[in-house]
Amino acid sequence: MSQLSITVDGRAVSVADDQRPTHLFAESKEIVVCKINGELKDLWTDLKDGDVVEGVSNSSPEGLSVLRHSTAHVMAQAVQQVFSQTRLGIGPPITDGFYYDFDPERPFNPEDLEKIESAMRKIVKDGQRFRRRVTNEADALKELAHEPYKCELIGIKSGAGEEASVEVGGAELTIYDNLGRDGQPVWSDLCRGPHLPSTKHIPAFKLMRSAAAYWRGSEKNPMLQRIYGTAWPSPEELASYLELLAEAEKRDHRRLGTELDLFSFPEEIGSGLAVFHPKGGIVRRAMEDYSRKRHEDEGYEFVYSPHLTKAALFEKSGHLQWYSEGMYPPMVMDEELHADGTIKRAGQQYYMKPMNCPFHNLIFASRGRSYRELPLRLFEFGTVYRYEKSGVIHGLTRARGFTQDDAHIYCTKEQMVGELDSLLTFVLNLLRDYGLEDFYLELSTRNPEKSVGEDSDWEEATEALRKAALAQNLELVLDEGGAAFYGPKISVQAKDAIGRTWQMSTIQVDFQLPQRFELEYSATDGTRQRPVMIHRALFGSIERFFGVLTEHYSGAFPPWLAPVQVTAIPVAEAFADYLASVVKEFKAAGIRIDLDASDDRMQKKIRNAQMQKVPYMLIAGEEDQQAGKVSIRYRNGEQKNSIAVADAIAEIRSAIADRKQV
Repeated sequence: MSQLSITVDGRAVSVADDQRPTHLFAESKEIVVCKINGELKDLWTDLKDGDVVEGVSNSSPEGLSVLRHSTAHVMAQAVQQVFSQTRLGIGPPITDGFYYDFDPERPFNPEDLEKIESAMRKIVKDGQRFRRRVTNEADALKELAHEPYKCELIGIKSGAGEEASVEVGGAELTIYDNLGRDGQPVWSDLCRGPHLPSTKHIPAFKLMRSAAAYWRGSEKNPMLQRIYGTAWPSPEELASYLELLAEAEKRDHRRLGTELDLFSFPEEIGSGLAVFHPKGGIVRRAMEDYSRKRHEDEGYEFVYSPHLTKAALFEKSGHLQWYSEGMYPPMVMDEELHADGTIKRAGQQYYMKPMNCPFHNLIFASRGRSYRELPLRLFEFGTVYRYEKSGVIHGLTRARGFTQDDAHIYCTKEQMVGELDSLLTFVLNLLRDYGLEDFYLELSTRNPEKSVGEDSDWEEATEALRKAALAQNLELVLDEGGAAFYGPKISVQAKDAIGRTWQMSTIQVDFQLPQRFELEYSATDGTRQRPVMIHRALFGSIERFFGVLTEHYSGAFPPWLAPVQVTAIPVAEAFADYLASVVKEFKAAGIRIDLDASDDRMQKKIRNAQMQKVPYMLIAGEEDQQAGKVSIRYRNGEQKNSIAVADAIAEIRSAIADRKQV
């Protein structure tokens, strides 16, 4: 038997020519897939002389994706075992799990999921091997004639979309067979792969829920049933994840929004469009007011722009070229007709704005600009509208109408590095003021196929962002090819109280829009120069940040943000008038306080305040009234008795001013 000279995890080794990676990593149970010459491959892949092989563990991002995608295929096999008439869609891995789309005879119910999960466990126990098989389009269409959705993907494989690429992406068309103990196929599916060596390499999984989903995400296509699941390298990690989900459910901003009377999504208005109730309005105003003050301190100037504009503006900016699918359809206005009904003047298309940046460019271009004005920092709470598909809308965190805290900074190239450094510092410090502390940064670089502009400009902008990021002494993660069409960006990723990561601020350097809008300023030498444009959304959007903070605090906002900072509770009705006079003093001091003068007993009133997550309760009985004092009960259950009213006001005002949590 001849030998192969290969490299395995950096070591040069000699192996028999019938050896495969599954043999090389037989002692490493966590290795579930490998890279051969840098390309992700099954462990059953044949080896050639000179191959460089790297083991990929099931705890790595790539290994986890393979684990989850393989589990999705096991789920699809189980579904067709239990419900034989079900047709298959696609089953990609997603963050923390996977899904698979099906066309069943009837929608799935919770009992169905239990049956499917039970069948999956049997398949896992059987240790079925995943075998890759190369085919061609004609043979695949013949073999999968009973699977219309798979046949559709084969027909459009070059443009099937990102999620469908797990099925038909790559240079070859492949089918994976699941082999039983006798080595014969028991089930097959169209798939690019790679997959785990066998189903026994699935240590821990759980099916989560089912939901309706349009085929390939388009409302024009049939409605399918999507089953979501999760898979992890160990039962312990699965248990931790399920605990996190349980805690996240308690903190769900949509539920808390209803319970705390903050906001709602009336069906009469439409999907993804929120209304803020008075209490939610107070929180939002407090967020915005503090942001305004901090921006004023940093030299920003406030501007305003309309919600609607002619199509030509977004043609000029490039948004109609790059983002039209995410924009609402245009409305046609300004049409004039002759008396006979024929067109005198053609109407024009108007679009609701998905972005604020073109408007700010027009403000910059409204008059001549000098280098002495730069950096010019324009800021707007600008409401925008984006046509998000129904399947991705999620409360305030993914909406169709939202308000960006949008800033655009115009500066010289010489100012760019310093401006980015101070800008990122400002952004991080402001987020810390709202109670977020744990961050890392993500640098998104150019995608050559989805971008415009000179390489030199992109390189200069990317390096400037990299330097600004490194100066913060935070972890910097590279997001290759993730930039917008006009320039690279830094994203601030923040972890909340239960360890989930949220994308917060984005900072983008843009050399393209100043060119498109022919923006100029007079330089020191009298020449006309193009400014550098920096896009910055600090919160992302007010709505989304509101949702994130609601979940971060589990609705228990710190006093400075709380809609009701204090609830005054008399021990009995006889002391209500005394507390009413105290309430007046608190209100005069700028504290948001309500008097609970209801007929409920004191303990019920305390319970109500706790349910509303009010930071402070002000309690007064006979002794307090006689002494002109009050008792403070805190949200955590602690209590201070017999406190002078002035001292109580001072304590609460101090906590508000310092943005403390209680």
